[in-house]
Amino acid sequence: MTRPLDGIDVVTLAANLPGPLAAARLRDLGARVTKVESPAGDPLAAVTPAWYAQLTAGQEVTVLDLKDPASRSALDVLLDTADLLITAMRPSALHRLGLADVTTTFPQLGHVEIVGFDGAKEEAPGHDLNYQAVHGTLTPPAMPTVPVADILGAERVVTESVLTLLTRTRTRTRTGRGEHRRVVLDEAAADAGAAVRHGLMGPGAPLGGDIATYGIYAAADGYVALGALEPHFAARVQDILGVEPTQQNFALAFAEHPTSYWEALAEKADVPLNAVLAPQSLVGAVPTTARERQS
Repeated sequence: MTRPLDGIDVVTLAANLPGPLAAARLRDLGARVTKVESPAGDPLAAVTPAWYAQLTAGQEVTVLDLKDPASRSALDVLLDTADLLITAMRPSALHRLGLADVTTTFPQLGHVEIVGFDGAKEEAPGHDLNYQAVHGTLTPPAMPTVPVADILGAERVVTESVLTLLTRTRTRTRTGRGEHRRVVLDEAAADAGAAVRHGLMGPGAPLGGDIATYGIYAAADGYVALGALEPHFAARVQDILGVEPTQQNFALAFAEHPTSYWEALAEKADVPLNAVLAPQSLVGAVPTTARERQS
């Protein structure tokens, strides 16, 4: 089966999470991915080796010490025939490695640069937790269970990569160089926080617990997530529980039976409800995505 990026060569220097997530998606789309790692390796491999193995499946991983002239020259050999370069480092590091103007050196090459911040803060350090902290997607003191900025950032990297590949001929003809695009993780976190800024989610907001038919309730042995927003779903829930739709009434009703009881009843009545699985219960669970099943 022909895939959209068959014949495309991608070189990625991006460690941690956004870059590997994006590179894995590009690999799924058909690109040949060469992942360049420092001798210390990708920190992701040390923290979560199983996920690292899943994300790098089907890629060529090569170790280069880019501070060493011979290894730096080896990178240039890779870039000379590549279509796309992905990086994830501060701009000053790109300059030190001689990669800040890489699309001039290699005009056929597109460059997608992942940074934490843009503008005056582009050199500031940060990780997913820092980006989320200022955009309303955290509930202290609980730590997040989803790296929102990293995941959204990775999707943006995929989009910008595809756009770069689509427009590279026109860009090179017009400018004599390859195209450079920047993905800012802080901006990805800001977009995630738009639901809070616009009053859709968060404490007291419609999808933040203010609607009785859209919330999390304690059952006899755990919790259930009820997503009955539409009037016909809300009416079915009211019929099932036999009480007026208030949070107090629903809390008392759901506490009477275990989650399995409510899931079976919801399936029969065609109501969006399911048990809430605790994060620790999912560690080492059976794969649910196609990529996980294949790795």
